[in-house]
Amino acid sequence: MSRIVSRMVSGVGPRRLVVGAILVASTALPVGSVGEVLGDIVFQPENEDRGTAPAVFPHWVHRARYKCYACHPALFEMKAGANPMTMDTMQKGEHCGACHDGKTAWGIDFGTCNRCHAGE
Repeated sequence: MSRIVSRMVSGVGPRRLVVGAILVASTALPVGSVGEVLGDIVFQPENEDRGTAPAVFPHWVHRARYKCYACHPALFEMKAGANPMTMDTMQKGEHCGACHDGKTAWGIDFGTCNRCHAGE
């Protein structure tokens, strides 16, 4: 089957088609909570008893627009748990707040909570 597909799309080998299909699928298939798709990063709040929903970071949306070095390693170390974030640090311009400052991208304030903390 891969031979047929690669002939139909000239200049694109079967391996590239598979990778392309995975990337497209990862931006379109719901996985768990509201707004979460494959490839997203889910940040669980430390104080779950306060009722704050996990924050969902749409990695592929950002990756489609920016190169890896726009965030890594200066803003985010590429290791799970290595980037302790709070709303205070983001409002001070660290982590997500480096771009989500109200000028470069929508700002982080009480009016935009549900853009990341969508709930379940």
